[in-house]
Amino acid sequence: MAFSKTIQLYIFDGNPNGRIMCELSNWNGRVYKIARNEIAAFSRRADSDHTGVYFLLGKNEENRDTVYIGEAEKVATRLKQHLREREADYWNDCICIMSKDDLRNKAHVKYLEHQFYQLAQQAGRAIVLNSTVPTCSSLSAYDEAMLKEFISNAKLLVNTLGYKVFDTIEETTVQYAHTAQPYFYLKAARGADAKGLLVSDGFAVLQGSSVASSTVASMPNCLQKLRDSLLKRGIIGQDFKLTRDDIFTSPSLAASVVTGRSANGRTEWKNNEHKSIKETEELSSPHAIIILPYCRKPPCYNNSPILPQTPML
Repeated sequence: MAFSKTIQLYIFDGNPNGRIMCELSNWNGRVYKIARNEIAAFSRRADSDHTGVYFLLGKNEENRDTVYIGEAEKVATRLKQHLREREADYWNDCICIMSKDDLRNKAHVKYLEHQFYQLAQQAGRAIVLNSTVPTCSSLSAYDEAMLKEFISNAKLLVNTLGYKVFDTIEETTVQYAHTAQPYFYLKAARGADAKGLLVSDGFAVLQGSSVASSTVASMPNCLQKLRDSLLKRGIIGQDFKLTRDDIFTSPSLAASVVTGRSANGRTEWKNNEHKSIKETEELSSPHAIIILPYCRKPPCYNNSPILPQTPML
């Protein structure tokens, strides 16, 4: 069961694109979001050289999210080393996770680095740039339980700062109260037969879904490039089936890739009750629009006008 949380954000210098410190009530962790050009300013903080884990975030030439996951005994010093790397333009923002009382145990930060690496790989939302798999420390059952809770809280704050690199599709699925299950389906010409669901940041097409074996001549070039990229990266296999879950920014983009043509995903994806996403969203609206009949003159009783009552929504 999920509980409400109180999160504090401190924006340094009043610049939301610069440095942000994020804390959670009753938690000894602290998360920093730092723009690349703010590393020097961050390093002047007393806790900047504490032990912790960090994520270097950016986009590649195909505009896909990328992440490098690391750990350091002195985080700010390590970040400055990354700035001096020969090919250092692969990241623009950095997330640092530290403990307020400092993580003195090297085994703890190695465990955190390994777990965050595994979470990023499982989520599949970003390309993980680490050339090797971080080693996982052997911990006592007590320490492991403590760090799992630490990771859960850190994920929440990283998500709050706008980065979903560790969030699985299950964690971000949109569930409508009046539907038994969240899935939507799409069948079309040339073998298209897909299953997906709405997530908080778009639409996920699930592993095993079949896309059309070819595209129509009128398919926009940008959609053709996206589909070709999915084929090249192996997300769409040689049998035209998705090899893993993949998230698109909208239902229409997902429908276009699946059908091999331009498509309105809000009307073409339908659930097991044959209702489209558009219809499902309209049924879920908490307010109904009540239209009162137009009356040129209000009705009268004993020459006194009786004004219609406005219904409460």
